[in-house]
Amino acid sequence: MKKLIYVLLCVFLVASFLLTDGGISYSAENPIVIGAPLATAFLYGWDAERGIKLAVEEINGQGGVKVGGQKRPFKVEVIDTRDLEPGVPVSEALLAVEKLILEKKADFIVDGPVRSEAALAAMDLLSKYKKISIVTTGTLTPLYNKRVADNYDKYKYCFRNSNSSLNMMNEFITLLEDMKKAYGFNKAYIMVQDVEHARKGGEFMKKGLTDKGWQVIDMKIYPTGNTDYSLGLTEAKNKGAQILFIWMDMPESAVLLKQWSDMKVKAIPLGFVCAAEQPGFWKATGGKGEYLIVNVCNGGNAPAKITPWTMKFVEAYKKRWGLEPEGYGTSSSYMAVYQLKEAIEKAGSLEPDKVIKALEALDLMGVYGRMRFDKSHQIIPSFDPKEGAVTCIFQWQAGKRVQIFPPKVADGKIMLPPWMK
Repeated sequence: MKKLIYVLLCVFLVASFLLTDGGISYSAENPIVIGAPLATAFLYGWDAERGIKLAVEEINGQGGVKVGGQKRPFKVEVIDTRDLEPGVPVSEALLAVEKLILEKKADFIVDGPVRSEAALAAMDLLSKYKKISIVTTGTLTPLYNKRVADNYDKYKYCFRNSNSSLNMMNEFITLLEDMKKAYGFNKAYIMVQDVEHARKGGEFMKKGLTDKGWQVIDMKIYPTGNTDYSLGLTEAKNKGAQILFIWMDMPESAVLLKQWSDMKVKAIPLGFVCAAEQPGFWKATGGKGEYLIVNVCNGGNAPAKITPWTMKFVEAYKKRWGLEPEGYGTSSSYMAVYQLKEAIEKAGSLEPDKVIKALEALDLMGVYGRMRFDKSHQIIPSFDPKEGAVTCIFQWQAGKRVQIFPPKVADGKIMLPPWMK
């Protein structure tokens, strides 16, 4: 009898040791709460939510996050900021962030707000409550990381692991200069949506290309919801444009591509086109989106072989959500959770100053390359994944999104429409 009790006791101790990971206890009742303020009715909201939830499920499935002598799961709390809806004031997004902090007891904020004005305004809230945030979707303005650089003590809680509009414009100009060398292109026509970020992006491209010796024929600004682009396309065609630079985040941009294809405009379309990021864009245009070149900010937002983790992420996303990563905000939202995990474990604590220092020192090879933050808490970009975070600029080719830039991670080469050859 004594021998049986001894055996049972040994079994119990071994089982306890295994369940506690060698002396580290697991606390499902004490999760680390990630607050996600997102415009959930829009691509940059729902794909970010899916990215973050996929990472949380993976990490929790592997035992959670080690904090000191305890392993704790992540828990996601999503709230709709509505900050991409027309007429919704910034104050509504701020209320959403504050609700996540005060009511949902968020330990960290990941993803949004998505709109630049809302994210900039939220920085003061994050400072007030000492909540670390990693912006992953939307918020392209360079002012975000500039504020951190100019007033570190106040805004040190704010990080961004996705691209900025300034970096994106430089990427576009580098690509266009490569195309000028390859094809002799030197004439561009700019078409942008009548919203601040698009107008500013168009003006930046106009100046940047002009400085490089390009002729910018014109820059047309279209109201949100516009459904006829034929006059602009006719002008571009008649004046010999070889590049159509587009900056639009409205679904009606699909109409622009249909008209471009039907009119056989001898200018290749390229730019920041929200509607064209998703896998379903091909079907939505009846294949007339063929040859469009799109920047989706971070690698992994479309299939590519950037790092060993990239296609692993793509396949995991497909298995979980039934389609390929959908566009901007997907891979960055996913990676932000892993960045937090690494930083928390290195800090051994959730104490903000310790986690900030760990994030600042973090050097992680992720889905879209080497992930490190600079002194302004902006992810360091590069055209080489061994040196920094790489973008994804893809082209629609035969119904697939094929990464064509930067060259070190390209899966294919640029294809010109047959009427341009």
